[in-house]
Amino acid sequence: MIEVGVDWAEDHHDVAVLDEQGRLLAGQRIPEGLEGLARLHAVLAEQVEDPAQVVVGVETDRGLLVGALVAAGYQVYAINPRAVDRYRDRHGQAGAKSDGGDARVLADLVRTDRHQHRRVAGDSELAEAVKILARSHQNLIWTRQRLANQLRSTLREFYPAARAAFSELASPDALAVLAAAPTPTGGRRLTVADLVGLCGRAGRRRDVLARAQAIYQVLQADQLAAPALVADAYGTSVTVIIGVLASLSAQIDSLHATLSKRFAQHPDAEILRSLPGLGIVLGARVLGEFGDDPTAMPMPRPARTTPGPPRSPGRRGSA
Repeated sequence: MIEVGVDWAEDHHDVAVLDEQGRLLAGQRIPEGLEGLARLHAVLAEQVEDPAQVVVGVETDRGLLVGALVAAGYQVYAINPRAVDRYRDRHGQAGAKSDGGDARVLADLVRTDRHQHRRVAGDSELAEAVKILARSHQNLIWTRQRLANQLRSTLREFYPAARAAFSELASPDALAVLAAAPTPTGGRRLTVADLVGLCGRAGRRRDVLARAQAIYQVLQADQLAAPALVADAYGTSVTVIIGVLASLSAQIDSLHATLSKRFAQHPDAEILRSLPGLGIVLGARVLGEFGDDPTAMPMPRPARTTPGPPRSPGRRGSA
């Protein structure tokens, strides 16, 4: 067996090759793309004949390079960068980071502790597509929440009534009302009929009048006011953020539709959906993160049973 560390970068990769005793067999920098991959295969072929004898540590589980390494038959382990930071302390106390040094850390890590880390599985193309879509969907939701937090912070500076009116600032109701009235003055100008129309166009179908009346009462309440020019400046910022949030929500909905379609095509989708609490999105995330390679997880060993004492031939229930 040989252990290989690949310190991944955008335009090049540093590679370190160790034997089972931890001795450095080769170390070099290879370019990104076909040329670099061919050079890496050549370096490894000088050391072993069987690709299964190559164990690779890399700080990512996706991308063209990782896919090519798995397809070549190597054992590829995705190592969390935070784990690499901890292992780096084994090789020096200064904490200095270098690409070549990190490649050797990765190689030594999979030499001694690969059983503690996750091997990149040979999942199907469909499972890989579901993983990419599920992660993108999750990242966009996190981005929307960060932007909603920024909006909440901005409203706190000049428009507290809007914060009180909407618990979820990224909701369709909130986006519609704040787009029409990004300042306290604009909010007080809205009538109940205006709010009914805004909520209805935003997609609300139930309790529209009650919701509009509740928003109206909050927006009409007395509050501290910022100077006019300051409020207008904040209002401009709110309008921009609202525009980005609305566009982001539309893209999340579009991505959700594509994710649902791809997840439904997978033969394991019905099984995952049958588990309590797993809908389309969570089911797709589970499939993406666990994959569908049947060899990825070790099979549990059957429990060893010990024969009990012989049963008494007496009547059932007797001592």
